[in-house]
Amino acid sequence: MIDSPGSADITRLLIDWRGGAQAALEQLIPLVHEELRRLARRHMVHERAGHTLQATALVNEAFVRLIDVRQVKWQDRAHFFAMSSRLMRRILVDFARSKGYQKRGGGAQKVSFDEALVVATEPGQDLVALDDALNALAAFDARKAQVVEMRFFGGLSVEETAEALKVSVDTVMRDWKLAKAWLLRELKQSAT
Repeated sequence: MIDSPGSADITRLLIDWRGGAQAALEQLIPLVHEELRRLARRHMVHERAGHTLQATALVNEAFVRLIDVRQVKWQDRAHFFAMSSRLMRRILVDFARSKGYQKRGGGAQKVSFDEALVVATEPGQDLVALDDALNALAAFDARKAQVVEMRFFGGLSVEETAEALKVSVDTVMRDWKLAKAWLLRELKQSAT
């Protein structure tokens, strides 16, 4: 995510919206819509072909949920997009769970080892497993889970993530490396 000239405007509008100014929300929507669509497309890349939820619907659902969230104390543009990305992930995970995907492949047919070499797993299962692993990481170390959400799902740079979390760039890099290793281990364990 590149810092745009409108970043200060977005931050001001977020703060005004938090303060109850409905006009700020109306001015904010056109400024953030394209970036939200980019986030949604980034999330949808990991979904199976023919997914019934499209990027536009994901943006719309996220916006509906964001508008209903009055208690969030928006810090700045990076915080807004990080929260938007988190909401999009939550929407996709909820959708995958509602479609019957379960951890460890619930509902999947058993196949021999040879067949398993050519049968691909459903992306929805991967998303649910990743969500479970991220929730476990958050219980263990919430900041590392936030770093993963902001960097991987939100597409925030190291600098933007550091700014949103109010930590140093070195801390974000350290958390990012440790979180990736921890998640990889968790996902390998859950697959067995």
